[in-house]
Amino acid sequence: MRFADQAQIHVKGGKGGDGAATFRREKFVPRGGPDGGDGGDGGSVYLETDPSLLTLLDFHYEDEFEAEDGQPGRSKKLYGKKGKDIIIKVPVGTIVKDADTGEVLADLNRPGLRLLVARGGKGGRGNVHFATPTRRAPKFAEKGYPGEERDLILELKLVADVGLVGLPNAGKSTLISRLTAAHPKIADYPFTTLAPVLGIMDLGDGRSVVIADMPGIIEDAHEGKGLGLEFLKHIERTGLLTYVIDASGFDTPPEEALEIVKKELEEYNPELVKRPSILAFNKMDVLAYDENAKERLLDIARKHGFKDEDVVFVSAVTGEGLDDLRRLIRSKVEGHVFKHYGKKPEEYELIKLPPVPFYTYEIEKIGEGEWKVTGPIIRYLMSYDLNNTASFNYVMHWLKKLRIEQELRKRGAKEGDTIWLEGKAFDLF
Repeated sequence: MRFADQAQIHVKGGKGGDGAATFRREKFVPRGGPDGGDGGDGGSVYLETDPSLLTLLDFHYEDEFEAEDGQPGRSKKLYGKKGKDIIIKVPVGTIVKDADTGEVLADLNRPGLRLLVARGGKGGRGNVHFATPTRRAPKFAEKGYPGEERDLILELKLVADVGLVGLPNAGKSTLISRLTAAHPKIADYPFTTLAPVLGIMDLGDGRSVVIADMPGIIEDAHEGKGLGLEFLKHIERTGLLTYVIDASGFDTPPEEALEIVKKELEEYNPELVKRPSILAFNKMDVLAYDENAKERLLDIARKHGFKDEDVVFVSAVTGEGLDDLRRLIRSKVEGHVFKHYGKKPEEYELIKLPPVPFYTYEIEKIGEGEWKVTGPIIRYLMSYDLNNTASFNYVMHWLKKLRIEQELRKRGAKEGDTIWLEGKAFDLF
């Protein structure tokens, strides 16, 4: 299974539908009055945890997500149809960050979470809302509001049941390929595995566990050497650690290898070495001639705090001891909550990100006697037809409500200065 642990996406809520500026036109009903309905709200964008997903790879092919716009209002006070929401599935363990600031917005660390990331815009009000005793036939209706937009970074910290950790060339890739249906690259050189490889081991009773083969750990990995911190972070959310040690000692003596791995985990996060763990001495086929090999290896295991029942001797190549390893993994995770891949939670917990600021603006002096005002509310207001008297009055009402004139004067603007709003020039009086 190919793996990707980071992606950047752009999400946008749908625009609200415009309100309608219509009037009752019925026989025998003169001067029927306004009956324009409101526009429908735009659709929203959600992220939702899906236990069946194990990687962010799909987002490398599709990274733009925009919900449907709301439909415009209609006559007879009919509301426009709401735009359809978009629900984006992400793996459990996805951290959501603001792409501009790097701020962590949410940690989607369990199944059944639904995160609102981009609200749809509110539908515009129809002209029925603007009728007054002195203005009985308003020819104006509100435009729909824009949906929220965000650039997000998705970062995946694996939530795996079992993590295989060890030095490069300890045989972890071959081991996971024998325990599961995973197909990692396998070769005799360091860092063959450049990203975690995931596989699902069937327990035979409808349950399964996710096994992650972590890239090889080298000395000083906690300081960023080798593949370093980039992949040590994935081990943090692994329930059961399986130390895989090359029993042959061809590259590194077994005890030294175990010491290096434990030291690097402890230096990165002291809690990791306190996790439930088992020890698998691999490549036992190489030591088939050595009658005392298992006892020597058991002494090493005991010295480092492993009980005899938590140690297995395997050969990923010949298959020796693999059934023992499967049974040990099962016994260790028994009683824990198993992940039921493909099974959707019956209910979702809704989490909402804070709204993207809309009623905000910035003032910039761009020359002698010239100023520019920008912001989401300004873009919205300048989308109106200012040649229409009713629209112009509506926009002026909003500009007054936003106290833009007072803010300009505070900054030093004077009468006769030119104020630019989205390419439209106004004089300050």
